[in-house]
Amino acid sequence: MAWKVNPENGKNKEPECFDRHQSVNFASFIDAEFARALAVMLGGIPVERPNSNALIPPIPDCVEVGPVRIIGGIRPQNFDAAYRPDGPRVVFDSKTLNDLKSVGKNWQNMVNDLATEAATVHTRFPYALVAFIVVIPKPALGSKQEADIIRTLERLGSRHDVLDQTHLAEALLLIIWNPATGEIDPSIPAQDSNLRIEKFC
Repeated sequence: MAWKVNPENGKNKEPECFDRHQSVNFASFIDAEFARALAVMLGGIPVERPNSNALIPPIPDCVEVGPVRIIGGIRPQNFDAAYRPDGPRVVFDSKTLNDLKSVGKNWQNMVNDLATEAATVHTRFPYALVAFIVVIPKPALGSKQEADIIRTLERLGSRHDVLDQTHLAEALLLIIWNPATGEIDPSIPAQDSNLRIEKFC
């Protein structure tokens, strides 16, 4: 297997793995595309960058692509994209895990972060829609982690009513993709899973 030097720290890295800068850029691409699609769905409203730590959008009716500051019931939280003309109606955060070591070590911490973010919004804005996208490269996903992650995220993405628990999200998407081709694996998660891309709404 060929290795490349990571320019961030001078250490070797596998070519199919993101370094931190690449990971941030990849997540930013997803955030921007989500914001663009949401803006189209809302009638072609503009997409704007939020003002730093501002609690209202820069113009009255726009989709913002992060960091979007929301003061929730637990703590202030910066989200990656939002539609908040009169308070948060849609807030969005994307999470990535990029190599086998990262998935094995950090996926449970990621789940805790997701649950905290959902609770932060829902305890103050119980009618807000919270949506998460988790993106993992196929080579980074071991069979044991795959089953555990899917089972946990399916539970986390199961909020259907305002009376449901606040740490749950209304929509949660898991994407497993092939770094060699850029294609999404159509077999993960299973067809009946609420984490499927076609069910992310």
